Amino acid sequence: MKKEIRFITTAAMIAALYAALTMALWEISSAGIQFRLSEALCVLPAFTPAAIPGLAIGCAVANIIGGTWVDVVFGSLATLLAAFCTYFIGRAFRAGKADRLSAGSLILSPLPPVLFNAAVIPFVLYYGYGVTSVFGITNRAGVLGLHALTVGAGEAAVCYILGIPLMIAVNRIRKNVDLF
Repeated sequence: MKKEIRFITTAAMIAALYAALTMALWEISSAGIQFRLSEALCVLPAFTPAAIPGLAIGCAVANIIGGTWVDVVFGSLATLLAAFCTYFIGRAFRAGKADRLSAGSLILSPLPPVLFNAAVIPFVLYYGYGVTSVFGITNRAGVLGLHALTVGAGEAAVCYILGIPLMIAVNRIRKNVDLF
């Protein structure tokens, strides 16, 4: 019973933190060039499976409050799929019995959110939010391609610049504290 309560509590805390960070910084979280600082949390499934539902629910809540149904469904699905992949990367790159992550996990864990968001969110922006022109380009393929580049670049910046230090901090804290 204690494990289930811990799992639910951890997932809820991650969901609340993700939604709060996204909503607090909505202006930079929802533009064509997105810097959702909450996406730095997408590295947490490398440490705990509770982050998988936590991130998906947090994304859904933020998108329900400030987005469209397309973003609620497909943005949350992209986050969920990326979280599963990050979890499996974390499991594959465990460093010994200490349950710490290796350098391979630190490098690869931020990659699934970047790839899934770069692949899915351009369609969300185009069809869900009606962003059909970027830098004067109006043809669908060009707009979707530019959205993929800008969303991917923003996601990579957040996940690598903020996500890796978060992973390093969690790795260090886990030596002394039973964090997850």
